[in-house]
Amino acid sequence: MKKKVLFVCTHNSARSQIAQGLLNYLCGDRYQAFSAGSAPTKVNPFSIEVLNEIGIDATNHYSKSMLEFKEFKFDYVVTVCDNAKETCPFFPGAKEYIHKSFKDPSSTEGSYEDKLNAFRKTREEIKEWIIEFFCKNK
Repeated sequence: MKKKVLFVCTHNSARSQIAQGLLNYLCGDRYQAFSAGSAPTKVNPFSIEVLNEIGIDATNHYSKSMLEFKEFKFDYVVTVCDNAKETCPFFPGAKEYIHKSFKDPSSTEGSYEDKLNAFRKTREEIKEWIIEFFCKNK
């Protein structure tokens, strides 16, 4: 049976969406990933673009509230930003809590290419962490 993982960030627009796509793609045989936000908005188009670049179709991703998952039982709840860690100190039904903060690429100023590169950098950092933490060890 697959272990369930919830990635949480404030807006559920970038880091948590990227993490969800990556875990399902890289280790989907062992994990089922979801994502949510403490104050969801909409998925950042750059998140979808950088996932598509590596073969992950995220066009159907949408921002979700943590409340949508209040009845779920998760093996892991992972906060990927410091603010989410503060607003989500407890999630009913979680077996284990993990905090791994990543820089928010959404805050990048500059050209289209500057922003895209910031999202690529975050994607690669999350990918490396997911491979180390989930795919190799559990």
